[in-house]
Formats: sequence, structure tokens, C-alpha cells
Amino acid sequence: SNLHRGGVGKLVKLSRAEKAAALLATKALGLGVAGVDMLQSQRGPLVLEVNSSPGLEGIEKATGLDIAGQIIDYTAALAERKRKAKPKKSAPDSAAD
Repeated sequence: SNLHRGGVGKLVKLSRAEKAAALLATKALGLGVAGVDMLQSQRGPLVLEVNSSPGLEGIEKATGLDIAGQIIDYTAALAERKRKAKPKKSAPDSAAD
């Protein structure tokens, strides 16, 4: 919402602790993709909010990347892995008939 109020997004390099906090918060909510709002503190990163449907305009402008396309690719790859991991049902044994 800050971007829609005239704020400006900028590219930053996340620390390991910030990445870990964002991933932990995302996984704790059972999400595959999320926008995680954090503050830096003396105790480390603090998670303020986790958005299950994050806005992409700011991150795409700041990075110059097609984040929506990357999410689609990630989701398709995840679905394919799950499809391949599904146990195949065996055909009925015709000799038993």
C-alpha cells in the first residue's frame, strides 16, 4: 500500500537472517509464494505481515524482473513434481477374474 501512496520500491540485498525469517513465515502459513513485510531490529528481522497475494508492481519495477512469470513457472514446476511423485495405480489383475 505504501507504493500506491507514492512510496518508491528499491532493490536491497537480504541478509541470511532476513531470508530465513521470510521463508519460515511463509512455510508456517503453508504458502508457496508470499510477500513478507519485515522491520530490521537489534534482535534481527521482525516479521510484520505475510501477504498470501502480494502486489508485484513494486518488486517488478525495482528488479526489472517478470516476477509474475517466475511465479507461474514455479507453480507449474511444483505441479509437475507432484504429478510425477504420485503413486501410479496398478491395473486390476485379470488372472483373478
